[in-house]
Amino acid sequence: MRWKRARRSDNVVDARSGGGSRGLSGGRLGLGGIALVVVLGLLMGQDPLQILGQLAGQMEAGSGTTQQQSAPASSEDPQVDFVRAILGDTEDTWRTIFQQAGQQYRDPKLVLFRNGVNSACGFASSAVGPFYCPGDQQVYLDLQFFEEMARRFAAAGDFAQAYVIAHEVGHHVQTLLGVSQQVNQARQGGARMEGANGLLVRQELQADCFAGVWAHHAQARHDWLEEGDLEKALNAASAIGDDRLQQQSQGRVVPDAFTHGTSAQRVRWFRAGFEHGQPLRCDTFQAQKL
Repeated sequence: MRWKRARRSDNVVDARSGGGSRGLSGGRLGLGGIALVVVLGLLMGQDPLQILGQLAGQMEAGSGTTQQQSAPASSEDPQVDFVRAILGDTEDTWRTIFQQAGQQYRDPKLVLFRNGVNSACGFASSAVGPFYCPGDQQVYLDLQFFEEMARRFAAAGDFAQAYVIAHEVGHHVQTLLGVSQQVNQARQGGARMEGANGLLVRQELQADCFAGVWAHHAQARHDWLEEGDLEKALNAASAIGDDRLQQQSQGRVVPDAFTHGTSAQRVRWFRAGFEHGQPLRCDTFQAQKL
């Protein structure tokens, strides 16, 4: 993958030294406070993540210390340079798509961390893998996950890693479009979340499709894919399907516990986005067959 053709993003924050990414639980609002906010939000019928995000902004503004003031990511590290290139290209893609729809795209921050990190969604260890927090609209990534992809899932290669970043950015797109809020409201209303046809699976598969949409436009813009690159991304999508992970960890598949979709579904929806490049093709919530 000829990723060096991409523009570098200025929205990557390096918090691996421990100085950045303080979030809500970084000495200002503890886990008990976060739990209280969540409970109160549910009782009031409001989205707890939005409340946490608002509190984060207010507390950061009041303290004068923000995540953006932690160390900006340097391109001297090849891995960091790669992340900046991929994030920058997702920005270019979604800015254009949103503009064409008469909307404005807000770039997310991407926070690099090591071992564990605090966010508006609480504390997370590296074991959870890359994630997106709608409360602060930031993507969190421990670069060691890419090594785990190659070692544990046999999913290596630049485009496989780019797919992971683009998937998390896909969740940011869902937040901007209001999809995440609708899913949370459905959760509060008792809708089925887990399981083969649950809302969590549909939400994750849409993020896969959005990653494919980015890949379509990025390829058209840069012609940067080399032989085997697409297969590497599809292999990565397949490697982290619920059925495959369950089979590896517990020796059996439990569809009622699915949260991300099967390997075949993840490949299918990424390919749908990649082949058409149209977000409207990514409506997994109305799809009869996933």
